[in-house]
This record gives sequence, C-alpha cells and structure tokens, in this order.
Amino acid sequence: MNESLLHRVQPRSVAPPQKSFNQTQGPGWAIASFGRRRQIILVAAMTGVAAPVLIAVLPTPMAIAAPLGVFCIGMWSTGAVPEYWPALAFFAAAIILRVAPTETVLSGFHSSTFWLLFGGMVLGHSIRHTGLGQRAAGLLAGLLGRRYAGVIAGTVLFSLALAFIMPSSMGRIVLLVPIVASLADRMGYGERSNGRTGMLVAAAFATCLPAYAILPANTPNMILAGAAEGLYGHRISYWNYLLLHFPVLGAAKSALLAVLVLWMFPDRDPVRNAAAEGPSPPISRSERHLIVVLGLCLILWLTDGLHHVSPGWVALAAALYCLWPRSGLAADNCINQEINYATLLFVAGILGLGAVTSSTGLGSTIVDSLSEHALLESDRPVRNVAAMTIIATAVALVTNLPGVPAVMTPGAESLAVATGLPLATVLMTQVLAFSNILLPYQAPPLVSAVQIAKLPVGAVTRLCMILFAATVLILMPLDLLWWHFLGLM
Repeated sequence: MNESLLHRVQPRSVAPPQKSFNQTQGPGWAIASFGRRRQIILVAAMTGVAAPVLIAVLPTPMAIAAPLGVFCIGMWSTGAVPEYWPALAFFAAAIILRVAPTETVLSGFHSSTFWLLFGGMVLGHSIRHTGLGQRAAGLLAGLLGRRYAGVIAGTVLFSLALAFIMPSSMGRIVLLVPIVASLADRMGYGERSNGRTGMLVAAAFATCLPAYAILPANTPNMILAGAAEGLYGHRISYWNYLLLHFPVLGAAKSALLAVLVLWMFPDRDPVRNAAAEGPSPPISRSERHLIVVLGLCLILWLTDGLHHVSPGWVALAAALYCLWPRSGLAADNCINQEINYATLLFVAGILGLGAVTSSTGLGSTIVDSLSEHALLESDRPVRNVAAMTIIATAVALVTNLPGVPAVMTPGAESLAVATGLPLATVLMTQVLAFSNILLPYQAPPLVSAVQIAKLPVGAVTRLCMILFAATVLILMPLDLLWWHFLGLM
C-alpha cells in the first residue's frame, strides 16, 4: 500500500511520521490494525448482506455488479487495504463471473485517462529530473507574496486560471503538482508540514473542482455536452455554461476552498532563502528541451478539437520521447522506480467499475428507482431540482463522476416532463452533482494528485467531506438563486 494511505494530518497540527503496513509499533499500531480489520469485516458484511437480496430482485449481471461495487467502493473509501487490491479483485471477479464482456471490464486500461496519467507521471519526473520544476517554482514564488495566506490564495488562483487554457484536468494535475511541490521545498515547507500539504491540496482541488464550471476543462462536462447534443440536439455553448455555473461553482467555490485550506492546514509564513531568490543559473539544454516538449503538448491539448487526437495519446507520445535514452529528460531507472503502478491499477479499476455499472444497466436502474421515490411534482421547481441533484449525486457515488452524464442524460427528457422544468435545467442539475465530490475516489484526477504528491488520504478525504457539506449548505442555495435570476427555473 502506498504509504500515504496511512499518513494522517490532523487539522491545526503537523502530521505524525508515516508508517507502512508491515511495521509493528506497539499498542498504537495494534489498535490501528484492529481498526482496519473492523473496516474490512464491515465492508465484507455489507457485501454479504447486499448480494442475496439483490440476486433475488435484479437480473444476474446487475445482481453481481451491485455487491461488487459495494465491496470496491467500501474498500476504497475506508483505505482498509492498499488501493490497488480492490481494483485487482474487481478485475478478477468481474471476468470470472462474466458480469460484462472482458473488454468492458478492462476498458480502463485503454482509456485516454489511464494513458494521460501514465504520460503525466513521466512528464512530472522529467520536470523534477531536469530542474525545470525548481526554476518554475522560483518564478511562481515571486508572485505569491510573503504570507502563508497569500501563498494559498495565489496557488488557488493560479491553478484555476490554468483550467481556462488547458482542457484536461489530469494533464493539469500532472504538470502542476511537481511545480507546487518544488515551490513548497523552496519556501521551507518540509515533507510532513501542514504548509506543504495545504499548498498541494489547494493546487489539486482548485484545478479540478472549480473547473467543472468551465465547459472544456473536465471530462464529465464534455460528456454532458456531447450527450445532450447527440440525444436531444441541445447545444450547450461555452459562454452560457460559464455564465450559469462559474460565478458560484467556480469563483465562490475557489474562495471557499482557500478559506478551508487555511483553516485545516495552518502553518507559518514561508521562509525566504536569499540564495534561492538570487539570480537563477543559466537555463540548461535539457530544460530548454523539456520546455519545447511541454509546449508542444500544451498546443496539442488546446487544439484537440481540430486534430481529434485525445490528450492521453499526446501525453503517451511525449512520455515515449522523454524515456528515449538519448533524450536526457529522464533517469535510466525512471520506468522501474518512478512510475507508481499501484495508482495506474487503481484508476483502471475505477474506470472499469463505472463502465460495468453502465453496461449492465445498474446505473439506469438506480436512477429509475430513485426517481420513483423522489415524488417529483410539476409545481415545485426548487424541490425538483434538489431531488434530481440528489439522484445524480447518488449515481456519482456508484459510477464515479464521468458516469453521471452517461447515466443521467438519456433520462433527462422524461425527467423534464415529470417536473415541468425546461430540458436545459434538468441537464444542468448534473453539474451540481458532479462538481461536488464527497470522497476522493470519485474523481480520478484528484486520486492521481493524491498519489503523485504523496498526500495523506485522510486529510484529503476530510477536506472533500467538509467542502461537500459547505457546498450543499452555502453554495447550492446561492446557485439556485443565481439560476432563478437568469430565468432557468
């Protein structure tokens, strides 16, 4: 298991040293092990209870997929075992039990997202290996001020701005995280300091969550736009989408995120190293070389609508070039020691579970069942929007975020008839759901950030849950008022 899964940062304190699974550290370790055993027993019991009930009421593929999903999500949520273990268990069980075709179960491995993560890991290593990360961190340090609050606010703002020019959240994560890690080192925030954790979670969350308010910036947004146009001929324009969502789910959420990071991970002001702030050494040949590679990647990512080459394959091509022995952009042992294969298996498992849930019809069944119990009424628009958001949020917990538009959009027209709301309003309720993450496993880019930055999963999970609650209680009512002002409901 990645050591970060046992690493815990308590609010307003510095995290204790990391421990690995095979350490025996006295009574405290015994208690922790007992806690993990209880979690495993609880998840197994939930799966065991769910399986016979579901087999009795659902077709066989769905009846197998549902408890399998309960098991995997339970294991990922609790962190009771290494993150790759439930993914491997999912592959084995789904293929042996023939829940879905093998190509569906293993679809995560040929997903663009999987290869974008792999390419991003190699590019991140190259950024560190060549020293470009330290150079970029030095340039960024001069823009963030001399106070910790300014550093966090500046990191959030810079990360959000990157979402406007780079369409792939996974690509942004893998380029941004090494630079912010170098910046934390430059500012004197050590491996287990709150300051380092705060900077990295600010960068990861800010370039991922508020970007759901920017149409081409995240995968679920684009799936929603494509499905709406393909199924209903409803075209979602860039500017209308931005006007509808960005003021609250983008700008206000970024401000709320900065406040929560400062509250949960307080630390001293950064240390300014006079030597580090002096004139930078001349740029090296390998740095110039890597800048060209990254520049070409960025151009191709920004213009994917013209050449139709997925960002994942662009990243893979760049990774191949960096790994070429004579390029000088990666260490000789990079592929063996610098690539976190546990993370790749984890992401492939998440994507495969979403594909199986969709292909078996389990996602649609969940939507239909929840809709029947939602008591939708045509004269209660606010209640209807809230109910559809809850339904979409439940789907996001089962299928992960890209599964929300894939499962919800085909039923949008019937929901519009049942609620009396415009089709556009019904479609946009999905954004309220997939932009609000309860647990990290729902968003593969966030999972990647946790692994690449070696962030403590407990701290990231707490931030997810607190931000989720704050969004429900504060931002969603504001967003509905904004929608009412715009005439959408």
